[in-house]
Amino acid sequence: MPVEVQAPREEGTTFTSLFKGIVNDIGDLIKQEFRFARTELRTDLRRTGEASRSLAIGIVIASLGLVLLLLMLVHLLHWLTSPPSLDPAGLPLWSCYAIVGGLLAGGGAVLAYVGKKKLDSFNPLPDETAKNIKENLEWITNSK
Repeated sequence: MPVEVQAPREEGTTFTSLFKGIVNDIGDLIKQEFRFARTELRTDLRRTGEASRSLAIGIVIASLGLVLLLLMLVHLLHWLTSPPSLDPAGLPLWSCYAIVGGLLAGGGAVLAYVGKKKLDSFNPLPDETAKNIKENLEWITNSK
């Protein structure tokens, strides 16, 4: 948001009015920096929320796949210890669990990996605001 800066008038300009103008400009600058920081934090929080949702959904789906894989192990143990019989479906029950559990675990792992990469791709702290504040402080201290 640009702020209009007016050149001081030559006649009637006093030191106190110049000092008051500088103090007002510094106050406006600080207010603008806070607005910028708030906007930057909102954007970063939104991005963090999106990445966290993806990560959470991936973890839940992968956990469901893991539960099915554990159930598959129970059925496999039962199948290995039971007497041989003919299965009309052609696939033992444990292999069906293995297929579904493997797909869910793999899909969940991919979603969790994508969510983690999204979280690692940015820093949720207001880096731009901190950089601008440093530049402003350097400018204020060097202008003396």
